[in-house]
Amino acid sequence: MSRTCEVTGAGPGFGNNVPWSKHKTRRRWDVNLQRKRYFLPSEGRYVRLRVSAKGIKVIDRDGIEAVVRRIRARGGKV
Repeated sequence: MSRTCEVTGAGPGFGNNVPWSKHKTRRRWDVNLQRKRYFLPSEGRYVRLRVSAKGIKVIDRDGIEAVVRRIRARGGKV
């Protein structure tokens, strides 16, 4: 399973470790992903989402119903 947020679509960032010696090695910044369970009142069931901290804030702001509608509109499975 890829390390991407199901709400925002955020994935890992890539770059270099650069120490004092300037010898660069590749690294990645992973997204702060959490497994969260939300109740969908319209369907009377719980859904489990893999969301980032930013995705949790989006769900708090817009509501779970609107976010699930957006995920399904772009072809995601909930």
